[in-house]
Amino acid sequence: MAAILAAVAGVTYGTFLLEHFLSPNLDGINGYVSELSAVDQPFHVIYSAGDLVTGVLSIVVATICLMTLRRRRWSVTGWIFFAAFGVCAIGDAVFPLDCAPSMETGCALRERSENVSFSHQFHSVTSTTVIVCGVLSMLTLSIAARRYGWWPVLARWGWPLALAETVFALSTLLAMLLGRWLGIIQRFQISVLCLWLFTIAWALYADRLKARRATTGKTAVREKSPL
Repeated sequence: MAAILAAVAGVTYGTFLLEHFLSPNLDGINGYVSELSAVDQPFHVIYSAGDLVTGVLSIVVATICLMTLRRRRWSVTGWIFFAAFGVCAIGDAVFPLDCAPSMETGCALRERSENVSFSHQFHSVTSTTVIVCGVLSMLTLSIAARRYGWWPVLARWGWPLALAETVFALSTLLAMLLGRWLGIIQRFQISVLCLWLFTIAWALYADRLKARRATTGKTAVREKSPL
């Protein structure tokens, strides 16, 4: 169940891919991904719903794993960060931007003069923390996988994904200073997080399959053993 929910979360977090069909006017090179869910934009409900569903499913997956899987320090820390990632994703949905600064000069001026709502201002906090919690969940769960010999998929791919996400996060800061390429870098950031969700789904499914095979093997041995 947790593996399926994590996979669905990976799909719903990629709703920005629909922009080519639903929001073709937004500049995909320089425009914020968050602008897709700005209150005054068409189809903003779809993009916000994607974040909301992803957040709820991530919290559910983390809760299931904490309740059903073996608990060690690094794994517990990792699932807590994963749940925090879900909370921040919900925050992105609950606190959308008022408008799209890259598309509307008036919106950009309002933003610079701080004449925007609390939701618009707080969105930068949730957007930042969702990345931080995502990276921390990648690092801690991959450490748990390596240290305890669990989840070979996470042990192999957790570090590369965390490194890629960190590089894109730092590149975002540079892009903000240069005033260009922010949109495409953000889209790569979110794509890495989607891959992370799919990786978790893959790891949990493989772990479940391994446990099922072990149980089947033990049953077969018992049936073959003499009375």
